[in-house]
Amino acid sequence: MAAWYRHSADGTLSLLVHAQPGAKRTQVAGLHGEALRIRVAAPALENRANETLAAYIAKRLGVARGAVTLASGERSRAKRFEVRGACVDPELLLEDAQD
Repeated sequence: MAAWYRHSADGTLSLLVHAQPGAKRTQVAGLHGEALRIRVAAPALENRANETLAAYIAKRLGVARGAVTLASGERSRAKRFEVRGACVDPELLLEDAQD
C-alpha cells in the first residue's frame, strides 16, 4: 500500500493530496513526497479549488460527490480527503498521471 492513501476499519478511504491550483485542466500529476499531486483547473479562491478537487476525486473513484469530504488542509496545498464507499483501487488514479 502506498503512503498517500489508507483504508480505515469502517471502509473509509483517506487520501493525502498535494494540490496545485490554477492549472489548465484537473489531472493527477504523479506523487509529491507522500501525497498524490493533483493539478486543479480552478483558482485557490472562495473554496473553488477544494470543490473542484472533491468533484474530481469522486468522479475518478466512482462515488457521489457527497461521499468525498475535505478532512484537513482547507487553506493549504497539503490536503486530506475522506472518501466513503469507494470501490475503485486508488492506485488507478496514478495510471493517468501527467508529468
